[in-house]
Amino acid sequence: MSNIKNAFVNGKAFIGFITGGDPCMEKTREFAMEMIRAGADLIEIGIPFSDPIAEGPVIQEANIRALRGGATVEKLFTLVEDLRKETKIPLVFLTYFNPVFHYGLEAFFKRAAKSGLDGIIIPDLPFEEQPPVREAAGRYGIDLISLIAPTSEARIKEIAAAASGFIYIVSSMGVTGVRSSISTDIASIAKAVKQVTKTPAAIGFGIHTPEQAAQMAQIADGVIVGSAIVKIVAERGEAAAPYIYDYVKKMKEAIV
Repeated sequence: MSNIKNAFVNGKAFIGFITGGDPCMEKTREFAMEMIRAGADLIEIGIPFSDPIAEGPVIQEANIRALRGGATVEKLFTLVEDLRKETKIPLVFLTYFNPVFHYGLEAFFKRAAKSGLDGIIIPDLPFEEQPPVREAAGRYGIDLISLIAPTSEARIKEIAAAASGFIYIVSSMGVTGVRSSISTDIASIAKAVKQVTKTPAAIGFGIHTPEQAAQMAQIADGVIVGSAIVKIVAERGEAAAPYIYDYVKKMKEAIV
């Protein structure tokens, strides 16, 4: 069992996302630890990138702040090493393929394993182009987490069969960002996933209220929240830690 699956062994998992280096690496470490203290079961750390095509304005702006602050892939590996000294909670990078390709597949995953990273999500990597990345990641014990979108229904079985760690079910078409409601028939997608794999599935994109979290937790193994947490950082800056703690605690309690 990979470390990622441990996030799902004690009930529904709360997965929190934060942009690495926003507003600085030390604060990212502090915010991640506050999420863990509040009950988060897995932490996604975004590698800032100049063209994050799947992200809405909130995370786009966080990427810009982090890059202006000097965030680099190497500094994020060091961040993971620092977090790993304090917690066994699964840690996952969310990144676009360009930073991985530029670093070099073999070198990237070798460094990821050394740092203590557990998995990686690459939103702009098509399923058909995953094999060499999955093989490189697998050699170093890193899970390549598959995404299933509302448009993936015809390929759910194929994508789920190759999945490791957990499956990221995208709740809505479009970019990340809070949504007042989620109108996709997400229940049918989650049901189809569960019929073909035992790999845990978590729902993300748009979830930001306890009510939405509770609803999604009824049909999946966990919920993923990103933009709402990043928005707290944007509003509160270096003083965001207690606000992140309160928010994550409220969300985690909603899905227990």
